[in-house]
Amino acid sequence: MEMLHSRCAGLDVHKDLIVGSIRIQEGGVPSHELRSFGATTSELLKLLDWLSAAGCTHVAMEATGVYWKPVWHVLEGPFELVLANAAHIKGVPGRKSDVNDATWIADLLAHGLIRSSFVPPQEIQEVRDLTRTRSNFVREVTRHTCRIQKLLEDCNVKLSSVLSDINGVTGRSILTAIAKGQKDPERLADMATYNLKASRSELVESLRGRFTPHHRFMLSQELKAIEELQKIIASIERRLGKAMEPFRAAVKRLTTIPGVSDTASKGIVAEIGLDMNRFPTDGHLVSWACLCPSLNKTAGKNRSTRIRKGGNHLKDLLVQCAWAAIRTKGSYLQSKYLRLKSRHGPKKAIVAIAADMLRAAYFIIRNNVEYRELGADYLQVRDRSKIAKKLVERIKKLGFEVDLREVA
Repeated sequence: MEMLHSRCAGLDVHKDLIVGSIRIQEGGVPSHELRSFGATTSELLKLLDWLSAAGCTHVAMEATGVYWKPVWHVLEGPFELVLANAAHIKGVPGRKSDVNDATWIADLLAHGLIRSSFVPPQEIQEVRDLTRTRSNFVREVTRHTCRIQKLLEDCNVKLSSVLSDINGVTGRSILTAIAKGQKDPERLADMATYNLKASRSELVESLRGRFTPHHRFMLSQELKAIEELQKIIASIERRLGKAMEPFRAAVKRLTTIPGVSDTASKGIVAEIGLDMNRFPTDGHLVSWACLCPSLNKTAGKNRSTRIRKGGNHLKDLLVQCAWAAIRTKGSYLQSKYLRLKSRHGPKKAIVAIAADMLRAAYFIIRNNVEYRELGADYLQVRDRSKIAKKLVERIKKLGFEVDLREVA
């Protein structure tokens, strides 16, 4: 097998221990030099000096949790770094140790058998941290809202039956008054700040319940938690707005895709960055995001084609955008979803729409263009002859003869 790197190193990274193996091959038989380091900054600098003194040009390591990041930041620059997916470089079973792992990584790297994972530049990493943290806090608000809903059901208060969002202005006013001790449903109903779909009598009836001091105390704690979380989210959004200034044009172009909001477009940029050269084609990006069927074929038979696990942040975001996109009437995405849904079911269809949206994002970012709507009849026009052939076959099965003629 051809050797690509004569002086390279493999690192087995742990929380408090880093085992390094330098591989040098200048003759027939390669030699390995092994050494262990701690994970503190001073130890990482010693690792840097050790690799530099050996004349290493390439260094590979596993993507182990978040422990690889400090090592990456210290070694970035002097060496060509390769971050490997641990599932792709498993060693021989029964021969696993830190030393063997480091040596195995170095051997794979020397022969070019490690596919590097995508590591965005520092500014994109910071934006990614902000968007992911914001999403986590939004989920926390949802959890606290569900707890409030459970508490109201225990009180037999059906507020969610008449309000679409109990965390809105009207819902928050009513919940705050209940937490402060207000029990009269008539006075609680007076706090409605806008026209509701439900009538006033329905609102009053939904607010008749059994409130106890325990319920009011629990409700007040949940409301305080939501208020604090919303302050944190607002602070993160202000910081995110400043961090996204260099990428504002790309974010704006991504919002031209149906179903993609300003918040979602920021999340997409944070996950894939703006350098599309890391992905040779749009198919490579879709595969990296785990939104395409897996290839699992043996003995001429296709086995499971389920999408791979992974890419949860981007995958979840795009699927959420896809559900919004298919509600755009007369759009290409809606027509394709309905077409796929009839054959493969809603789950596979929505994943396919999410993959199409990611392909669109790839070309929008790469070519600096806006989204171009193809129209609901695009697939019918493109596959006109194929559709006509299928319809003819269906009619013939019903016992009729068909004679097709082009309309003048």
